[in-house]
Amino acid sequence: MIKFSERALAKVLSYGRERSVILEAPKQDPNCVLANILAAHFLCSADSSRAMPLLEAAKSRLEQASSYEKVVFEATSYLILPNRDDDVAVELHLKLLKDFPRDLVTLKRAQVLCFYMGRPDLSLKLVEQVLPVNKHESYIYGMLAFALLELGRYADAEEAAKKGFEIDSKDAWTHHALCHVYQYECRFKEAVQFMEECSRTWSSLSSFMYTHNWWHVALCYMEGHSPMEKVRDVYDQNIWKELERIDASPAEVYLNAVGLLLRIYVRGGINVFGDRLKILADRLTDKAFWYLEWHLDVLVLWALSCTGEVSKAEELLEGLKSRISTMTKKKREYMQRAVLLAEALFEYGKGENERVLELLGQTFDAIDYKIIGASDEQLDVFNEVWITMLLNSGQATKAIQAIEKQLKKREGTPFLWRLLEKGYSMSKQQEAIDAGRKAQALEAAYFN
Repeated sequence: MIKFSERALAKVLSYGRERSVILEAPKQDPNCVLANILAAHFLCSADSSRAMPLLEAAKSRLEQASSYEKVVFEATSYLILPNRDDDVAVELHLKLLKDFPRDLVTLKRAQVLCFYMGRPDLSLKLVEQVLPVNKHESYIYGMLAFALLELGRYADAEEAAKKGFEIDSKDAWTHHALCHVYQYECRFKEAVQFMEECSRTWSSLSSFMYTHNWWHVALCYMEGHSPMEKVRDVYDQNIWKELERIDASPAEVYLNAVGLLLRIYVRGGINVFGDRLKILADRLTDKAFWYLEWHLDVLVLWALSCTGEVSKAEELLEGLKSRISTMTKKKREYMQRAVLLAEALFEYGKGENERVLELLGQTFDAIDYKIIGASDEQLDVFNEVWITMLLNSGQATKAIQAIEKQLKKREGTPFLWRLLEKGYSMSKQQEAIDAGRKAQALEAAYFN
């Protein structure tokens, strides 16, 4: 069991392709609590019927288990409960890591939980708790960097990620964190050069991590105003092509594919992509890819409604509303926001601008929607949707305020200056000329 479990745990930390190797552990040692509970957790979201016997096998052998196995069982089995309290789950992991601070797989599991709770503050608390005894471990710094990124502490995140890169230059999560920093700071060319150099080490990554890192590369080309054809090439060669691999995980690829196409659509460049959106949407009519991730569901709703699959989109939306109704009151209250965003993207796909604005309101900020399981960079497209809807409905003053708010964070983004130019022009303000000049200068600054 040890051989298989160590291999599987390394795959978790490195975002490796063969994460399912953990399922071999219970076969090698059916009496091992750790093997059974970790295999059950791996299966719980995708195949609960196979997970439950493994959970019971682990539970039946607790009396003979070590103290470490018992606390891992307690924390991990709680995660499998259908109506768990996420705050309790975090506390169980905090307790486990207090006693076993070198358990970086538990740390990773806890950070993923915090990500889906939209609580980067808790994620940072977890990693800082165990950092003193893990200072020479490469993976710890990627985890530290991402928590810092989500809290807007970009200088600290860059320092942490570079420390991790010095220890292990092949750690893809560290690559990812550094790209986030470069992208946020509009260092688009630097980000692309760094990531393309690192990409030589990505062949063994999971479908998600491989295509997600390339998603970042595509975004940097796009935000730096490279030709849309260049962005399309990255989509074709480094995202969609992943599906040709026999061990690919399609849902993980689709998440990054549809996320990129929405960005392209908002910028008016979807024609360059031909029928790619329709091809993707046809795949997404398959219900096997529904209800896996809230973030994916929100994007699928847009893709389906945008390509005329309105009845399918309506079915998915109703299913999301139904799932909300079965949640605990506490979780239902904060997940209502996710349903609101889902409905808005459904309406956006249909071209119902006024309805989108009605749903999102006048004070919308995508940063408040982390609970769908998306990073700041992934969420930012929803701000772009909202702003373009404001402009399209003639609410220039409100749009200008929203754009200026975004520019305070990322003033090197050409697209935002083009939106500002449009807002000023609609308001017949002279500042439109300066905004246009700024956009033009930035469009030539990165890749020309």
